[in-house]
Amino acid sequence: MISSEKGNVLFLGERGNPLLVWLKNNGERVLQYSDVVNPKFILKNNVFFIVSYGYRYILRREVLEMMPSRAVNLHISYLPWNRGADPNFWSFVDDTPKGVTIHYIDEGVDTGDVIVQKKVDFDFSIETLASSYRVLQLEIQKLFIENWSEIKLGRCKREKQNGVGSMHRKKDIEGYDYLLTDGWDTSLSCLVDTIAWKDK
Repeated sequence: MISSEKGNVLFLGERGNPLLVWLKNNGERVLQYSDVVNPKFILKNNVFFIVSYGYRYILRREVLEMMPSRAVNLHISYLPWNRGADPNFWSFVDDTPKGVTIHYIDEGVDTGDVIVQKKVDFDFSIETLASSYRVLQLEIQKLFIENWSEIKLGRCKREKQNGVGSMHRKKDIEGYDYLLTDGWDTSLSCLVDTIAWKDK
């Protein structure tokens, strides 16, 4: 059984993240970091568990080998759909399932075994890309809070990702500026209408 007495939770993400605050308020000893992590850092800081949320680097194999089943990532897509960058945007452009996923980290990009996930529906008449992004952030945070104790203790389920899914890199969004008529405040209805018009 894993307990926080064994070491620190390493939170890989930005300072001020609500889940970082929540973990601290719930008695976890938490270190926040947003730079590249190596084995020396893990040992020096007595890390026993890694939570990645909005982290911009891929964890190296030697780090993952030190944290078997103790490194998880929070991703705002319904995996295996929309791995990688800008998952919310691509879920609408590609018309793929929308949702959030907590998964174990492996050497790939958002390819690890799924712990828990949830589909999320949107009202296209009122939501924008920005507001739908905020909804997904709230949903992934709730999902984490509901499941953290089981995840930490190693009691959570794990399932292989089902299907091929999709993957996008940051540069893939180049050339799609015409869809963002109001930037990230573009309404979902306008976005899908523009896509439909372009596809005619």
